[in-house]
Amino acid sequence: MWCIPPSANAAFVCAMEDILEIYKRPYNPDEPLVCMDEMAKQLINEVRLPIVGEPGKIARFDYEYERNGVCNLFMFYEPFGAKRYTAVTERRTKVDWAYQIKELLDIHYPDVKKVVLVMDNLNTHSGASLYEAFSPHEARRLLERLEIHYTPKHGSWLNIAEIELRVLMSQCLNRRISDKKTLEHETKN
Repeated sequence: MWCIPPSANAAFVCAMEDILEIYKRPYNPDEPLVCMDEMAKQLINEVRLPIVGEPGKIARFDYEYERNGVCNLFMFYEPFGAKRYTAVTERRTKVDWAYQIKELLDIHYPDVKKVVLVMDNLNTHSGASLYEAFSPHEARRLLERLEIHYTPKHGSWLNIAEIELRVLMSQCLNRRISDKKTLEHETKN
């Protein structure tokens, strides 16, 4: 599936050029570029034991399964610093996003002046989410350490974290995973 950008759209071009300019900046460890994305992962239990593959025969899985809920997978990726971390949450809310941003800043980048954050413009991805989760003083402290850049609508493919998530999905998560603990183990850095 493709997200086809609208033709002759000034807002798309403006946001795209902003992201491309961010990617051209020289690496600055005091202001690292971090790309963020997230995706839902359905948790699925097997109903019948799969037949294990062997030379000349592929593994076989029954089409029937038991739905075991959904988890959200956050991906933070620093392409020029070669750092990545993931977090699995029960939900995808404004407060969940806010706590991930706090962890990004206070645990993964406690000593940097500012984090340049590239992400899509999902309704949960805003400074207002920090104010919903934390006191005004704490929300402002976190926001002052962020330089936020949004990918254009229909242009989330410009986010390197989205590419990293797709690789993780194709190499590791493209099978049935039954529970949050297993998903956390499989995506551990």
